[in-house]
Amino acid sequence: MSDSWEAGPMLTIGELASYAGVTVRAVRHYHAKGLLPEPERDHSGYRRYDAGAVVELIKIRTLAEAGVPLARVRELLQADAEGFAAAVADIDRRLRAEIRERQRHREQIARLAAGDSLALPPEVVAFLDRLRAIGVDERIVQVERDGWIPLAAHSPERIPEWVARKREQLADPQLIDFYLTLGQALDRTDDDPRLVELADKLAPYITRMADEQGDDYVDDADIEPPFVKLMDTLAFDAAPPARRLIELLKQRGWTGWTKLERVDPAPGAT
Repeated sequence: MSDSWEAGPMLTIGELASYAGVTVRAVRHYHAKGLLPEPERDHSGYRRYDAGAVVELIKIRTLAEAGVPLARVRELLQADAEGFAAAVADIDRRLRAEIRERQRHREQIARLAAGDSLALPPEVVAFLDRLRAIGVDERIVQVERDGWIPLAAHSPERIPEWVARKREQLADPQLIDFYLTLGQALDRTDDDPRLVELADKLAPYITRMADEQGDDYVDDADIEPPFVKLMDTLAFDAAPPARRLIELLKQRGWTGWTKLERVDPAPGAT
């Protein structure tokens, strides 16, 4: 037998990559990372690999495909049986933790697909669905939703109480009419008579509720002024006519969107 046969067949980098099921680029990457020894070039200027390089490359590929960071592959390749088993157990724990985290992300995405329930508690979602069921314009529903989101984050313990009150108020057909009228006014200008008519009806309604039930009944948000301003801005940006409606209400003895408060009505206001 010749010396070349006794030494075993020598492989080009392309052949090595093919036998190990990786790309030539991957082989060079493993060389750069110091995971696979880089042989000297032969007299023709090519690097030649033996069968041992195939085995080592397959081990590297298998570990990498299993999710082992390349920084730890060298450690595993050099570990004894006990060290290898301990390292694999540690990697398995990490992978299981990643799987749990990804599952949590999937659940969040599913809630996102469900719409309002992503950032809101079930009782608020049910209230928003009730608004839709009675025909409230979706833009008004969105204003309500955007207001509830920071409220739920700011004071989650108050949400059941506030929702119960809103649902009680929503049982009044007159309040439903206010919602529907405001929705119709969204596509109109600030001088739309519908807004004036709405303010003319809404102000006495609020006053009657406050007189009968107490001012806390129409305003029991109990949140800081900067937070009130933030929520008002959300509403006004989403439904610009709301700002004009508040101006009209102020002339009639009430001010505020998120936080309703009595004020002295403007002289001559109807």
